[in-house]
Amino acid sequence: MQPTLSLCVCELSASVDKVRSNTTGAAAMAAPMSWRRLAYSVCSPAIAGVFTRISDRLFRARDRGGGSSVLLLAPLLAEADPAPHRVSRPTGSAGDQGSDGLCTNFRWMAEQVPAFRVPGAQVHILTSPDQFYQVMKARIKTAQRRVVMASLYLGTGRLEQELVDCMEEALQRSQDGSRSPDLKVSVLLDYTRGSRGAINSRTMLLPLLQRFASQMRVSLYHTPDLRGLLRLLVPQRFNETIGVQHIKVYLFDDSVIISGANLSDSYFTNRQDRYVLLENCGEVADFFSDLVEAVGDVSLQLQPDDSVTVLEGMVHPYKGNRQDFSAAARKRIMEVVNAAHMRQRLLYRSEEDEEDEEMSEGGAEEEDTWVFPLVQMKPLGIRVDEQVTQRLLTDAGPDSTVFLTSGYFNLTRAYMGLVLGAGASYRILTASPEVNGFFGAKGVAGAIPAAYIHIARQFYKQVCRLGQEERVHLHEYHRPQWTFHAKGLWYYLQGQDRPCLTLIGSPNFGYRSVHRDLEAQIAIVTENEELQSQLQEEQETLYQRSTEVSSSTFERPDRHVKLWVKLVTPLIKNFF
Repeated sequence: MQPTLSLCVCELSASVDKVRSNTTGAAAMAAPMSWRRLAYSVCSPAIAGVFTRISDRLFRARDRGGGSSVLLLAPLLAEADPAPHRVSRPTGSAGDQGSDGLCTNFRWMAEQVPAFRVPGAQVHILTSPDQFYQVMKARIKTAQRRVVMASLYLGTGRLEQELVDCMEEALQRSQDGSRSPDLKVSVLLDYTRGSRGAINSRTMLLPLLQRFASQMRVSLYHTPDLRGLLRLLVPQRFNETIGVQHIKVYLFDDSVIISGANLSDSYFTNRQDRYVLLENCGEVADFFSDLVEAVGDVSLQLQPDDSVTVLEGMVHPYKGNRQDFSAAARKRIMEVVNAAHMRQRLLYRSEEDEEDEEMSEGGAEEEDTWVFPLVQMKPLGIRVDEQVTQRLLTDAGPDSTVFLTSGYFNLTRAYMGLVLGAGASYRILTASPEVNGFFGAKGVAGAIPAAYIHIARQFYKQVCRLGQEERVHLHEYHRPQWTFHAKGLWYYLQGQDRPCLTLIGSPNFGYRSVHRDLEAQIAIVTENEELQSQLQEEQETLYQRSTEVSSSTFERPDRHVKLWVKLVTPLIKNFF
C-alpha cells in the first residue's frame, strides 16, 4: 500500500501546479508552519485541521530519516477527498498478513472507517462489574487533562455518588494549582433517561456544574423523533423507547474504556457486561473525545440552574425542523469520522517509513492490533456500524466460527437472514428469563422477558425448519442474583483456537440499536497472542455459565408465553 517514489512525485507535481497561484513552492516548503498555511490555502477547514495535527510528526520523521517527508503530503494536497482503494474480498487465515500487517480477512474495514494501530499489550479485557468500577474511579482521580463520560444515564445511589465525588476531587485538585490545572470534565447522557424522576442524573451533576462551571460540561442528547404531540402523550417512564443516546465511552487522558455498561450501581455490582480498556492509546482516545464532543454539540446543554439550552446556531432537537436538525447533527458528527479516517490513512503511510528504524532502535512496542470505531445513528442518517456488521456477517464462511451475544436477543431481519443463510458456525448467547433486566418489573415491562422467550422460540423454530441445528446453536446465560447485559461477538477463523476479532460496545444487534438509538462500538483485530487469549477467556467464561437451548427448553412451564404477550411482541421488538 505504500506509494512508490514516482507516484508521490507525480502527485506532488500536480499539487504544486494546483496551488501555484496561491503560494510559492519555496515558501510552502520552508518549515512545518509554512506547510500548515499551504494546507489551509487549498483545503477545506476539516482537511486542513487533519494536516495541522500530523504535520509535526511528519517533519520529525523526515529529520530522523535524513530525507524529506514532503512526499507523504502529496495525497492530501492533490485530492481533498481521495477515492477509496478497491480491495478484493479477503481470504486466508488469522496469520495471513498483507503489506500493511493487518489480517487480510479484515483489511477492508480500513477502507470504510478510521483504523488505529496500537500495541496489543496496551489493550486489556476487564472481566467484572467491580473491576470496571474501580478502574474508572482510579482513573478519574489521577486524570490530568480530561475526563469524558458518555452513558445512557447516571444512577442516583451511593456508588454513583462516589463516582461523582471522584470527579469533584479531581476538579478541586486542578483548581488548587497542582499537576492538572487544565483538567476538563465532559459528561454526555440521554435527556429522557437522565431527567426521569425528581432525583436524577441531572441533579447528581448539578453541584459540580455550579461549582466548576468553566471546567465542567453536561450535554443531554434528545432524539429528534420525540416531538410534538408524541412528546406530550408518551409517559415519562416510556419516552426513552422512542430513541436514546446509548453510547458507552469512559475516557481518562489518553486511555479509554469502551463498554456496554451504564453508570449505575447494578453495572458496578451484579449486572454482567463487557469492557475493554485501551491504555495510553492517544489517537483512539482523541477520536472518542471528539465524537462525544460532536454529539454533545448537537445536544441540549445543562445549565447551573437545571435549565437546558442549545448551542448558538444549532437547530433545536424537538422544537426545530426535524430534517434540519438531523442534517446539522450528521454533518457535525461525520466531520469527526471522516477527518479521523483521512488522518489515519495519512499517518499510516508515514508510520511505514518509520517502522523499520524504530524497531531496530528497540524504542517501540509492536503495533500488532487494529482498532476500528463503528458508529450507528440511524435517526441522523449514519449507518457505519450496520454496514460493517453486515459485511462481517456476510464474509463469515464455513471456515469460521462466530460467538455472538446480546442481553436482548432480537436480531434485525437483515442480521437474522445473514446468520441463517451464511456458512459460518454460530453460537449465540442471550439472557435466560431470570437474568433479563426486566425480570420482575411491574406493568407492561414485566412481560418483556416473556416476549424475548417468544422471540427466541421463533428463531429456534426457524433454525430447525432450515435444518441448521448443527451450525447454529442458541445458549441461555444463568447466574443467580445477577442480570445479563453483555453484547458483541468473537470471530474465530478456521484452525484457530483463539479469536482474532471482537466487536465490543453498546449495540445489541436489534431493531433499536440499528434504527432508533445512538450507538458506538469498536472492532478489534489482533495478531497479539496474549490479547487473543484474553478474548478467548472472556468468551469462554461467559458461555460456561450458559446452557444450550433445545426444543424441550420451550416446553417447560416457566417458558409458557401468554397469548397477549405474543400479540404485542412485534411492538416490543421495535421499542425495547
